[in-house]
Parts: sequence; structure tokens; C-alpha cells
Amino acid sequence: MKAFLLVAVIFSCVCFSYARVIKADHAHSIQQAIQIANPFDTILVTKGVYKEGNLVVQKPIHFIGEDGATLDGENKYEIFTIHAQGGTIQNLIFRNTGIASINDLAAIKMLQSSKWNISKNIFENCFFGIYLANSSHCWIENNKLTSDAEAEHQIGNGIHLWKCERVTIQNNWVKGHRDGIYFEFVTNSIINGNHSEANMRYGLHFMFSHSNEYRNNEFINNGAGVAVMYTQKVKMIGNRFIHNWGSSAYGLLLKDIRDSEISGNDFKENSVGIFMEGSSRNHFSDNQFEANGYAVRLQASCDENKFERNNFKRNTFDMVTNGSLVLNQIKSNYWDRYDGYDLNHDAVGDVPYRPVSLYGTIVERMPAAVMLWHSFLVFLLDRAERAMPAITPENLKDDFPSMKPYAVAQ
Repeated sequence: MKAFLLVAVIFSCVCFSYARVIKADHAHSIQQAIQIANPFDTILVTKGVYKEGNLVVQKPIHFIGEDGATLDGENKYEIFTIHAQGGTIQNLIFRNTGIASINDLAAIKMLQSSKWNISKNIFENCFFGIYLANSSHCWIENNKLTSDAEAEHQIGNGIHLWKCERVTIQNNWVKGHRDGIYFEFVTNSIINGNHSEANMRYGLHFMFSHSNEYRNNEFINNGAGVAVMYTQKVKMIGNRFIHNWGSSAYGLLLKDIRDSEISGNDFKENSVGIFMEGSSRNHFSDNQFEANGYAVRLQASCDENKFERNNFKRNTFDMVTNGSLVLNQIKSNYWDRYDGYDLNHDAVGDVPYRPVSLYGTIVERMPAAVMLWHSFLVFLLDRAERAMPAITPENLKDDFPSMKPYAVAQ
């Protein structure tokens, strides 16, 4: 065994010592460089525009671009198609891939590959930017992806993963795509520090993708912020959901989600901060809900969820539901509409707070009633319901409301 390890170490050292740097320029194309490259060689792409169609990579290679090195798909081709284990794509500009209704053409498509680092690249008007399928242990970092497409059929997703595991997506900037970032059947991966803005459908969309973490991302002014569907054991911590505004928009959609943590997030100026349906055993804590149309729309199909230590400020409706029996726990949140008292000065209200108003219940059942907002009739209805609750769910209340807002981590 020791002899085998010694031979392996010597072989790897020899291979590393013979790794070359091959220059690609207009006299020697990228395709030619790929053909003559040995595994783990570096191809240095010099400044200029390269129109070489689809480049197929079937061995580990490090592609490094000089400033201004541009690969143009001429609105016809996929640019890189990779089937290899290990490599780098760094500091290149990708633009103008082809558009297809059947094939998902991408600037970089990685199939059954692993251990690739895709970093510091620029993607302009690419149908799909970065596309990974059946791949693992990859890093996608510090890339910028933009598109000026005007309709969903003209553009794919910025960063798209299907059936992958242990992928890190970090500090990328995505704008103008169908979905900024898309996960399906992806596990044990991290999305951290990304900015997803003005995408047509979702800033982030993931389905059947368990045990992933989403931290410190920004989802701003998308068709809808984030959609999470048919997934369990997710952590969403320290994200910002800002100005996802429209008739069917929301900051965060949770559909059939289980056993997840949503904490330390900022929901501001969304049509709906969080919309929940068929979701159970999720923990919501230390979130900030401010100036949303609805802070939380909690459907009656949800149960065993827990809301605690959240701040609710300046929302049109703090919480609404579509049923009378709600099996969730609401405890120790701050509500700016709470007008109870604190006789023992322990910073906890002495009477419960019911966040679901009668008017909110009526609007949930008859949306046209929103036209009565700010009317004197609405004021009377809510005052009467507080005195003698009859329609709003009795068990949907905060028995220990905080008298002061909680400090928000910066």
C-alpha cells in the first residue's frame, strides 16, 4: 500500500511539473489549443473576439483569459460544452449564444463533470449562462450575468443546476434572465452573497432540492423574489427580499416545504413578504417585515410552523389566512400595531395580539374589498372584532408580544 501511494505521489508531481501554458490567439485558435493540450495544461486566451462555434472539452484544462478576451456564439452556438473532471474557466467574456426551444444552449454547459471553478467571467445575452447537469463539487464565483431579453421565451436561466450536489454559488451578479438562479434535484449546496435583480420570473427558484443553504443574498425587483417548492431541510439566513412588487409577486413563496429554518432575513416593500402553502415544521425567527402589502399569507394547509422574535412594521396586513383552524405557533414577535400595555415593565405585552384582522380576512376571501382600505368602516370592523372575536382564528395569536422591536443584524 505504501509503495502504491509513493508511486501515485511521484506520478502526480511529474504530471504537474510538465503542465504547460498554451497561448490561444488569432493565429492559434482555442480549438487548436484544446486539441494539443494535455490534462491540467493552462490555455491562456489573449485579448480579442473569438467566433469558434461550440468548443467541446473532454479533459481537465485551465482556461484563463486576458482582459478583453471574448467568446462570441454569434447567436447560433453553445460556447463551451464540458465533459471532464477538474478545471478552471476564469476572466473570459461570453456573449450571444444561440437560442433554442428544445435544447438549452448555454455559454458554459457542464455535463457529468466535477471539480470545476468558474469565476470572474462576464456573460452578456446568453440564453443560459452557466448550466450544470449531473455534476458535483464545483464553484461558481464572482461572475456577472446580464441579458436585455424582453420576453421569457427569449432567455433561459442565469445559473441553472439540475441533479447536482455540493456546488457553491457565491458573489455572482445576475440580471435580466428568466430565473436568476435555478435548482432542481440539487443537494448539499450553498448559495451565498449573490445579487439577483430584475429577472422576469424568479430571483431564485428551486424544487426537490434538499439540505441546501441560502445566505446573505439579495433578491430585488424580480417578477417574484424566491420560490421554494417540494423541498426539506433548507436554511435561508440573512437574505434581503426587496421590492418584488406586482399583482402576483412575493418575496418568498414556500410550497410544500418541511423542517427548514428561515431567519435573519429582510422582507421590505414586497406585495407579499412570505406566502406559505402546504408547509410544516418550519422555524421563522429574527426576520424583519417592513412596508409589505402582506407580511405573511399563511394558508390553512400549513401546520406546526413557528414564528418568533420577528419584527412587523408598516405592513398593510401583518398576517392573513384562508381558514378558521390554524395549527401554528406565534410567539414573542414585535407588532407595531399592538396597542396593549405592560404593567410589570418586562417588555412583554400583558394581553395577546391577534395579527389577523377582520378586514384582512374579508380581503383574503374577497380581494375586491381592498378598495375600502383606510375607510372608517374598516376601522369600525376591526375595533368590533378585537372586542368580540368571531371570524378571525382564535388560536392565531401572539400571547407574548414584544413591546420593543428586536435589534436587526447589519
